[in-house]
Amino acid sequence: MKPLLRFATFLSPNLYKTHEYIANWIGEQLGYSTLLTVGDRHALDGFAEGRIHVGFMCGLLYTYTVKEYTWPIELVAAPVLVGKRYQGKPIYFSDVIVRKDSPYTSFDDLQGCAWAYNESASHSGWNIVRYSLLEQGKTLHYFGKTIETGSHQRSVQMVLEGRADAAAIDSHMLDVSFLQDSALAATLRVIAILGPSTIPPMVASKNLDPALKASIRSILVDMHRDSQAAAELRKGAIARFIPIADEHYDDIRQMTAATFG
Repeated sequence: MKPLLRFATFLSPNLYKTHEYIANWIGEQLGYSTLLTVGDRHALDGFAEGRIHVGFMCGLLYTYTVKEYTWPIELVAAPVLVGKRYQGKPIYFSDVIVRKDSPYTSFDDLQGCAWAYNESASHSGWNIVRYSLLEQGKTLHYFGKTIETGSHQRSVQMVLEGRADAAAIDSHMLDVSFLQDSALAATLRVIAILGPSTIPPMVASKNLDPALKASIRSILVDMHRDSQAAAELRKGAIARFIPIADEHYDDIRQMTAATFG
């Protein structure tokens, strides 16, 4: 029987198929069986307990985890996204969206609006928004009300339905949404771009064998060299993976420290 490598994704549901392909690809190269589950903040103990070996994780959640938990996780690699604005670097943005017919034209117009956000544990949907307001001498009271939706996809839907006026959406998730639904771009307008920030990484439990982690990293970094794998990555708006270091996430730490003290 093949050994089992357990993956978890903590990111947007519309990236699930891409993450599943990546997990399966790694397994095939290693001769392992793989299992991908959907994780949340309450599932993080799985890294210490052997229920999760590798994860796709928000950068803010990564910084919280390595700071707060006695058991550490370790960075494996990070994606570089397709598109000129990503400059071939492991970065992403928070795109502030409104409906196409909305009267709002910039972040400065949003005073008193109904603001949708996915969750307070999100960097792109919440942390960088608070930081951007702080930079302008504003607080969350700038918005008329804030609505926690539970996911970026739900935030987009609430904007489309007119139940919220605006939201900050992970640009990777939004790029994939446009790839999956070409008509969606015609219904939305981006009025501001927050960032860039260092992109959500792939992480592994430090309990995992170091040689296995090194092999996983090598497989990821070379993955785009295979034409079929590269095509599958591009369905998820990923050009390739590159190694990443903890200090790359200091930008997120600095925003968090400025916002929360």
